[in-house]
Amino acid sequence: MNLLLILVAALALGGFILFIALMRYVTLWIQGWASNADIAFFSLIGMSLRKVTPTVIVNAKVAAVKTGLAVSTDELESLYLAGGDVMNVVRALIAADKANIPLTFQRAASIDLAGRDIFAAVKTSVNPKVIDCPDPTKGRSTIDAVAKNGIQLKAKARVTVRTNLDRLVGGATEETIIARVGEGIVTTIGSAPNHKDVLENPDSISKRVLAKGLDAGTAFEILSIDIADIDVGENIGARLQSDQAEADKRVAQAQAEVRRAMAVAFEQEMKAKVQEMRAKVVEAEAEIPRAMAEAFRNGNFGIMDYYRMKNVQADTAMRDSIAGTGHGPSAPPTP
Repeated sequence: MNLLLILVAALALGGFILFIALMRYVTLWIQGWASNADIAFFSLIGMSLRKVTPTVIVNAKVAAVKTGLAVSTDELESLYLAGGDVMNVVRALIAADKANIPLTFQRAASIDLAGRDIFAAVKTSVNPKVIDCPDPTKGRSTIDAVAKNGIQLKAKARVTVRTNLDRLVGGATEETIIARVGEGIVTTIGSAPNHKDVLENPDSISKRVLAKGLDAGTAFEILSIDIADIDVGENIGARLQSDQAEADKRVAQAQAEVRRAMAVAFEQEMKAKVQEMRAKVVEAEAEIPRAMAEAFRNGNFGIMDYYRMKNVQADTAMRDSIAGTGHGPSAPPTP
């Protein structure tokens, strides 16, 4: 008797648990049936066995059916199993359908699986997006360029774009648009002969940049480029000329210092040569007594010749003293 009661209780508990589990699927089936979603009851059970969340599939299928989209349950399950965002894809399909944008489920699913936000892309196609150039979050607030007359201009641009769904997969992102527009602004300002020309006609920047087809290869189509602000910066040309003049002055000073050092070295070299010549003179004068002694011994020079030479030297010294030169020929030493 006790065994029978235990068996009945176990069956009742199992039936209650099964009822609770089935009620979940019954609720989802009723939701789909009431919305004409055409989802079979056993298909819901099969979703759980395939590790698919039935609630996501039912809600997506109901949303699609209610807006008139023909999306099968198998397609939704395949996208879920592939790791896609099922509800985001369905919302994108609904938005594209309301905006008369041709978009199939396969294409939307491929874009989603490629890592792009397909719903945001469709919204941008309907409502164009404005991109600030440069991006203020990157630390720069203006695009700086220098005209041919050396005056710096600081510009801000706003680029209006919309998503090009045909190039969304594999197309470049907003950073490429910002970089290309910035490059175009710098090129346009740099080619202007005078900064006043740019200030008078800032729309010339927009026209020249827009004409370059900067959206090629990107996931966007540029609708307009508007110069939001343009200010005059520094006189870069004058500053560069000043820096160049300072550099030239330093080079000239360095070259002058080199020449001065060479002149000092040459002067010292000449002084050394003078001392060398004086040494040779002293050496030569030292030979005079020897030569005179040798002349005396050989009879080539007599005592009277010596006295006449002394008289001549004395006479010359007297004349130099009278003339005020103060330097006459020194008398040779007595041998």
